[in-house]
Parts: sequence; C-alpha cells; structure tokens
Amino acid sequence: MIENRQVYFIAGLPRSGSTLLTNILAQNPRCYVTPTSGIVDMLVQVRNFWDRNEAFRAHDRQLNEMLKRNVLRSMLSGYFAHTSEPICFDKNRYWCEFLEMGAELLGGRDHVKVLVTVRDLRDVAASFELLYRKTSALGQPPQDAAYELKLKTALGRFEVFIDDVQPIGRAFNAIRDAVTRGWLPNMCFVEFTELTERPIETLSTIYKFLEEEPYAHDFENVKQVTFEDDTAYGLKDLHTIRPRVEPQEPRWPMAYDSAVQDSPAWKNVEKWSQFWRTYIPKDKDECRHAVSR
Repeated sequence: MIENRQVYFIAGLPRSGSTLLTNILAQNPRCYVTPTSGIVDMLVQVRNFWDRNEAFRAHDRQLNEMLKRNVLRSMLSGYFAHTSEPICFDKNRYWCEFLEMGAELLGGRDHVKVLVTVRDLRDVAASFELLYRKTSALGQPPQDAAYELKLKTALGRFEVFIDDVQPIGRAFNAIRDAVTRGWLPNMCFVEFTELTERPIETLSTIYKFLEEEPYAHDFENVKQVTFEDDTAYGLKDLHTIRPRVEPQEPRWPMAYDSAVQDSPAWKNVEKWSQFWRTYIPKDKDECRHAVSR
C-alpha cells in the first residue's frame, strides 16, 4: 500500500487481453487503471543510476539504501498522486522481472499481487502477424529495419516475434522466471479465453485473489478509457478493444499454414503454448493462482 492506496500490477504476455482487462476494471469507481505504464522503467533507471553515483556510493551503506528506497517509493506514490481512487492498477508486461523491487516499495512481499494475462502462444504470435500485415500496407513495422530480410516470410517473422529480446519471448521468460523465484502465490493468471468466454466468473476470481469487494461489471459495453498512440510502437490498433466481451476464435489457423506449422520453431512454441497451466496446483484451490478452467 502507498499513501492510502492499494497498488496492484498487471503483467503478462502481449496480445493477451491486458488492455481489455484494465478497461473492464476501470468500470469500478474504486479503481484507477493505467495504459501501458513506463513507471517501472523509470524506477529501474533511477535505481541503477543511484548505485553508479559516486557521492551515494560514498554514503553510509545502510543510510544510502534507506534513502534510495524512500525516493523510489515516493516516485511510485507520486505517479498516482493525481488520482482519488483507493485501488490503482499499473500495467506493464515486464513487472514480473522486478517483483522484488515492487515488494520493497509496497511494504513487503505480502503486498505484491500481480494479474498475469496469458493466451495461447500460437495466438499471441498470430495476433502480431496479422497486425504486421495490416501495418505494412502503408507503413513500415518496427522490426523491419533491423530484420529486413528475415521479415520477408511468415516463418521468419514468427521466429523474430518469439525471440528472447522481442516482446513475446521476453514476457514468456519473465513469467517463468518469476515462478522460479517463488512468486507464484502472488500471481493470478488471467487466461484470455476465460476472460472472453466467462467474464463474470473471471472477474469474480480476480476480486477474490485481490481480496477486494466485487463489482457488477457491464460486459456488453466496455468503454475504452485508456488510450495509447500506437504509432509509438509502430503497429496499428495495438491497444484498441472491442466494446463487447465475447469469445474469440483462435487466430493461428488463419494466420499460418504448413510453411510455419511444420517448422521446428513452431513445434517448440506449440509444446509451451499453454505453459501457465503447469503452475496450477491440482490439489489446491485454483482460484489462488489462476482463473478456473
């Protein structure tokens, strides 16, 4: 908790419903939600430069750590100072990489709760592929400059999308490593298909996980209140949502044919396509770690 506000994180895979989820949560008058937020990047940069500063390195070590924690905590608090809502959600898919820092700023490990949106990895890649095609009609997608020849084929694009330094690969690794580091009890997996097929049950599970009072959401008319200029990311309609929450057909069968599906890269991703389900205990209350399947 920071300055009488409860702060939660929204992380997870790209193209997995985080924008939809934040705009659903925004219907609750007690909740404030961010679009993709850069505050975690700013916190990390200040943390890193603080440690490189000669004057601070010369301080008493214990005092220096206290001052750094206070400054970082004030940054996070200040980021929400303009809001009056008691519950704040900060959305950045890479929060899973920095949960230890989050615990320091929020007052301890028990205060860290992360909604982790997930989706079949094949569909995540297919969503990027379809956005690439839409964008390339009249513009140059962001990876074109660095991978001009590689991106000439759907298979090449697929291999780039899943690379460890690209959004899919990095987010995938961040989630898995957070589990390795022992954060599973603090993570609630929100599966895209569950959110779109059973939104009432999914939101009920989320409120139970957060230990917050439930709210009756309108899934027939979700107004978009978070807006992002997607030209900054180089892809059209990256953060545009539909007003009605309804099931979505898998996209990968229409995006990829055998040229991709017969490749070793595809077979490897297929093996891990629903990786988060391996983290759900079979003998415990699944609501603690994931939405009901």
